[in-house]
Amino acid sequence: MSIRSDHGGEFQNERSEHFCEKHGIKHNFFAPRTLQQNGVVERKNRSLEELARTMLNENSLLKYFWADVVNAACYVLNRVLIRPILKKTPYELFKKTPKTIWM
Repeated sequence: MSIRSDHGGEFQNERSEHFCEKHGIKHNFFAPRTLQQNGVVERKNRSLEELARTMLNENSLLKYFWADVVNAACYVLNRVLIRPILKKTPYELFKKTPKTIWM
Protein backbone atom coordinates (compact mmCIF):
# COMPACT_ATOMS: atom_id res chain seq x y z
CA MET A 1 0.00 0.00 0.00
CA SER A 2 1.19 3.52 -0.62
CA ILE A 3 0.11 7.11 -0.13
CA ARG A 4 1.08 10.17 -2.12
CA SER A 5 1.40 13.72 -0.91
CA ASP A 6 3.10 16.93 -1.90
CA HIS A 7 5.93 18.49 0.05
CA GLY A 8 3.42 20.75 1.81
CA GLY A 9 4.72 19.75 5.23
CA GLU A 10 1.60 18.17 6.74
CA PHE A 11 2.93 14.65 6.39
CA GLN A 12 6.62 15.41 6.13
CA ASN A 13 7.74 14.68 9.69
CA GLU A 14 9.15 11.91 11.88
CA ARG A 15 5.76 10.89 13.26
CA SER A 16 4.35 10.26 9.78
CA GLU A 17 7.49 8.42 8.69
CA HIS A 18 7.38 6.19 11.77
CA PHE A 19 3.67 5.42 11.22
CA CYS A 20 4.26 4.50 7.57
CA GLU A 21 7.24 2.28 8.41
CA LYS A 22 5.31 0.56 11.21
CA HIS A 23 2.36 -0.28 8.93
CA GLY A 24 4.37 -1.06 5.78
CA ILE A 25 3.12 1.96 3.85
CA LYS A 26 5.23 3.55 1.13
CA HIS A 27 5.06 7.33 1.25
CA ASN A 28 5.69 8.97 -2.12
CA PHE A 29 6.11 12.71 -2.52
CA PHE A 30 5.43 14.69 -5.68
CA ALA A 31 5.94 18.28 -6.71
CA PRO A 32 3.95 20.77 -4.63
CA ARG A 33 1.45 23.12 -6.25
CA THR A 34 1.05 20.91 -9.31
CA LEU A 35 -2.64 21.18 -10.15
CA GLN A 36 -2.72 18.02 -12.23
CA GLN A 37 -1.63 15.95 -9.23
CA ASN A 38 -3.35 17.88 -6.44
CA GLY A 39 -6.78 18.18 -8.08
CA VAL A 40 -8.32 14.91 -6.91
CA VAL A 41 -7.18 15.31 -3.32
CA GLU A 42 -8.25 18.95 -3.18
CA ARG A 43 -11.73 18.08 -4.50
CA LYS A 44 -12.06 15.27 -1.93
CA ASN A 45 -11.01 17.58 0.89
CA ARG A 46 -13.41 20.29 -0.30
CA SER A 47 -16.25 17.74 -0.43
CA LEU A 48 -15.46 16.60 3.12
CA GLU A 49 -15.35 20.18 4.39
CA GLU A 50 -18.64 21.11 2.72
CA LEU A 51 -20.39 18.00 4.01
CA ALA A 52 -19.03 18.58 7.52
CA ARG A 53 -20.14 22.22 7.50
CA THR A 54 -23.59 21.20 6.31
CA MET A 55 -23.91 18.54 9.02
CA LEU A 56 -22.81 21.02 11.72
CA ASN A 57 -25.22 23.73 10.52
CA GLU A 58 -28.22 21.44 9.99
CA ASN A 59 -27.88 19.95 13.47
CA SER A 60 -26.88 23.20 15.22
CA LEU A 61 -23.67 21.63 16.51
CA LEU A 62 -20.68 23.51 17.86
CA LYS A 63 -17.36 23.63 16.01
CA TYR A 64 -16.07 21.46 18.87
CA PHE A 65 -17.52 18.47 16.99
CA TRP A 66 -15.64 19.28 13.75
CA ALA A 67 -13.27 16.26 13.90
CA ASP A 68 -16.09 13.83 14.66
CA VAL A 69 -18.25 15.23 11.87
CA VAL A 70 -15.39 15.05 9.33
CA ASN A 71 -14.74 11.41 10.36
CA ALA A 72 -18.42 10.60 9.90
CA ALA A 73 -18.50 12.39 6.53
CA CYS A 74 -15.43 10.47 5.33
CA TYR A 75 -16.98 7.18 6.47
CA VAL A 76 -20.18 7.93 4.57
CA LEU A 77 -18.45 9.15 1.39
CA ASN A 78 -16.22 6.06 1.27
CA ARG A 79 -19.24 3.77 1.42
CA VAL A 80 -21.75 5.68 -0.69
CA LEU A 81 -20.05 7.32 -3.65
CA ILE A 82 -19.94 5.11 -6.70
CA ARG A 83 -17.08 5.32 -9.16
CA PRO A 84 -18.85 5.75 -12.52
CA ILE A 85 -16.35 3.76 -14.57
CA LEU A 86 -15.84 0.89 -12.11
CA LYS A 87 -19.37 0.81 -10.66
CA LYS A 88 -17.91 0.29 -7.17
CA THR A 89 -17.59 2.29 -3.97
CA PRO A 90 -14.17 3.26 -2.60
CA TYR A 91 -14.73 0.72 0.20
CA GLU A 92 -15.24 -2.09 -2.31
CA LEU A 93 -12.14 -1.06 -4.24
CA PHE A 94 -9.99 -0.93 -1.10
CA LYS A 95 -11.27 -4.14 0.54
CA LYS A 96 -11.74 -6.00 -2.77
CA THR A 97 -15.08 -7.28 -1.52
CA PRO A 98 -18.68 -6.18 -2.07
CA LYS A 99 -20.07 -4.05 0.72
CA THR A 100 -22.98 -5.35 2.72
CA ILE A 101 -26.09 -3.28 3.26
CA TRP A 102 -27.69 -3.39 6.68
CA MET A 103 -31.45 -3.35 6.83
